[in-house]
Amino acid sequence: MNLYLVPISILIFVCMNIQTYAQTENSPMPPQNVRGYGYEKHFDIIWDKSTDPSIVSYKVYRKYNGQFVFPVTVPKEKNYYSAFPGVTGLTYTYRVSCVNSSGVESDLSDSIIVVTHTMTDEEFLDMVQRATFRYFWDYAHPTSGLSRERLNSDNTVTIGGSGFGIMTIPIGIERGFITRQEGVERVLKIVNFLKNKAERFHGVWSHWLHGETGQVIPFSQYDNGGDLVETSFMIQGLLTVRQFFNLDTPDEIAIRDIITTLWHEVEWNWYRRYPSGSFLYWHWSPNFGWQMNMIIRGPNETHIAYLLALASPTHQVPETIYSQGWASSPYYLNGKYFYGIPLYVGWDNGGPLFFAHYSYLGFDPRNKKDAYTNYFNNNKHHTLINRAYCIANPRGHSGYSDSLWGLTASDDPFGYRVHEPFNDNGTITPSAALSSFPYTPELSMRVLKNLYRTYGSSIWGEYGFKDALNPKENWFASSYLAIDQGPIIIMIENHRTQLLWNLFMSNPEIDSMLSRVGFVYDSTVDIKEQNEIAIDFSLKGNYPNPFNPSTKIVFALDSPDEVEVVIYDVLGKKVKDLSSEYLSKGEHSIEWRGLDNANNNVPSGIYIYQIKTSQKSLFGKMVLQK
Repeated sequence: MNLYLVPISILIFVCMNIQTYAQTENSPMPPQNVRGYGYEKHFDIIWDKSTDPSIVSYKVYRKYNGQFVFPVTVPKEKNYYSAFPGVTGLTYTYRVSCVNSSGVESDLSDSIIVVTHTMTDEEFLDMVQRATFRYFWDYAHPTSGLSRERLNSDNTVTIGGSGFGIMTIPIGIERGFITRQEGVERVLKIVNFLKNKAERFHGVWSHWLHGETGQVIPFSQYDNGGDLVETSFMIQGLLTVRQFFNLDTPDEIAIRDIITTLWHEVEWNWYRRYPSGSFLYWHWSPNFGWQMNMIIRGPNETHIAYLLALASPTHQVPETIYSQGWASSPYYLNGKYFYGIPLYVGWDNGGPLFFAHYSYLGFDPRNKKDAYTNYFNNNKHHTLINRAYCIANPRGHSGYSDSLWGLTASDDPFGYRVHEPFNDNGTITPSAALSSFPYTPELSMRVLKNLYRTYGSSIWGEYGFKDALNPKENWFASSYLAIDQGPIIIMIENHRTQLLWNLFMSNPEIDSMLSRVGFVYDSTVDIKEQNEIAIDFSLKGNYPNPFNPSTKIVFALDSPDEVEVVIYDVLGKKVKDLSSEYLSKGEHSIEWRGLDNANNNVPSGIYIYQIKTSQKSLFGKMVLQK
């Protein structure tokens, strides 16, 4: 029953049995510092956790007809209550009590008023960061403080996801979600556990470990030892928070000292496997040695492993390993255009979007380039290609649009899968677009708003956006994964304040690494996103569609401009430069007769056309059917 829209007759019946509250000598103190946050369609009530060890739960009451009714019980582990009435313009008043182990309930707290209202962009970002932070703060493992691998994973914590999680703590402090002292205490718990209890193998942690004992939980049959990539994500996080906790207090000095020790003890050079090895290796096991035999080589999510190995002051690798190892794949350099967008480094069409996130949560790719590319620009283009593929939607999946895009690894209706262009099944993962905020802020914001406003509580929960959705299957994940939630809050903050980028890059070891790799200054070109892929362009479509042998592409200009019309196949390969001319304001049509640039007939299939002006461009889809 929806208590926000419940009939008056039922409310009157409930109100007949309202309790009165009179604090007795043994009553606990009511919750303190109760505050409320109203969003567009839901709200949060938050209070300070009680320090009374006898407290077993809280109760949240809503005001109706002057009385506080409908108590909702919240377990003691949580100090918040969220509800999603799904309506804008509602006003509610709440009070909170706590209950001790004897069943005695406290007086009600001071009342708090929440109002659902139309939100600004900044309020949307606050909303997402506040909720996502809860996954790493409230749902962290109680013993170790590390991040659970996913919702309901109990004692299984993830090292890489915990590296992301520890990076959210400075965000929580700066945004006022927690105090600095609370952050200090949590980080001390984490680093002491990592140093004294968590198993390490030549300084390297495993992918998964037990949150209480620190012992390895095997990730696969032969993967029960060190995982250098997961460790790299952790070290990225640790070096970030080492720079944040910079006060000369005993606790903050201890944090810095322990992190420095952990950083110095990672034997990057040993994970080359051979004394003169040109590669880093992903795994080593005390039982199976190098049985996994997995070389770390780009282009993928592992860039940070080589950057840290080259930055290490104690177990440094030679400079040649960057070109001979990380960038040695024949698929590293690309240089092709996909949907009219150049990709300098990476697989064709870029691959899953987590490639553009994991290594760049702390490492700031802006304003620099190595021998191969400017990684900020390349990641931006990768994101735009991923979006363009979803808009073109060559496989005809339901729901894909300019405001619902983003393919990356996540849960889906059939299990877990790495989703990417031409290897997708209709699953959209919020982390893909939302973790791309530094690259495509306006386009990512459209996805954020569409997810929230269109799908509501089906995709939104207490820890923010759930892992994925598949409109084709009418499926919504109930899961949250640390490796998907972490990049969302971190990259939104990097978009807003560059906090994590600035902290990580301020480590002195990183500055020397940049020189060793050969990074040089390069401007990050600020191209308006609309100039690359616009959505507010007047396109009439192409007629007929499907067609054989020819079709007319019809569009309108709001002002005179130079216009190019280009045809691509579904793989993003250019087929035909159809037209390039200056056109007047108004409606125009361009005919395509199914010929390529060599004037050969093209085969049947789906084709993408791009209409490009000096200010913006638009994509459409057509089918040649012979």
